[in-house]
Amino acid sequence: MDHFEANVAVHAEVDAAIDFGAECPVEERARRPLIASVRRFQLGESGDGQQLLRNAERAGDPEYVRAIGLFVAEEQQHAALLLRLLAYLGGTPMSSHWSDAVFVRLRRVLGLRTELMVLSVAEAVALSYYGGLSAAGPDPVTRAVAARIVDDEQAHVRFQRDRLHIGFADSPAPLRLLALALWWVVAVGATAVVALDHRGVLDAIGYRPTRFVRDVLIDFAGLSAAVLLRRKSTSWT
Repeated sequence: MDHFEANVAVHAEVDAAIDFGAECPVEERARRPLIASVRRFQLGESGDGQQLLRNAERAGDPEYVRAIGLFVAEEQQHAALLLRLLAYLGGTPMSSHWSDAVFVRLRRVLGLRTELMVLSVAEAVALSYYGGLSAAGPDPVTRAVAARIVDDEQAHVRFQRDRLHIGFADSPAPLRLLALALWWVVAVGATAVVALDHRGVLDAIGYRPTRFVRDVLIDFAGLSAAVLLRRKSTSWT
């Protein structure tokens, strides 16, 4: 929770330095796929987090509920930044997309653990997506927005990892292995969908979809092993 609270001032300073008022220099052949891609990620970031907050409250840990509230606020900041990036690029937001609807339904299948597992898959995907844009985005504003978000997502993955590790700590080995297998199915499927659905922007920044898939799954392998295969406790700061 200390991390989220300390981030408030940092975010304000970083966001103020992004020049959304500048003239956009991105050429049309790169701008079109970038707009299409950012629209979908902006929709995914724009949830209100109420289901997650309700599930967190059922866990009976007030400090965790407070941390989840701050986490949701950061995700909503991402949505606002992506909305400003869309306006800068000359695009408009979308109100719905089938992949977002599937993702939301998966998150709500069971309780808090399931929601965090699905959410952490999205964040593992986001690490590579925003990492690619921050390194090779077509202009300074896009790179700055992506770098700002990827910094948050790195902390978010650790936050979800540590909570999930606690949640599965007392689960028997067969249950953990089953959860691991199902989690991998979701991760591989989600990564493949994003690689195909966002291929235009990945190609535009020179990020081969096969490399993108590899990068996401390498990150996910470390995350899933830390949650379900390692008995040593972890702590998030």
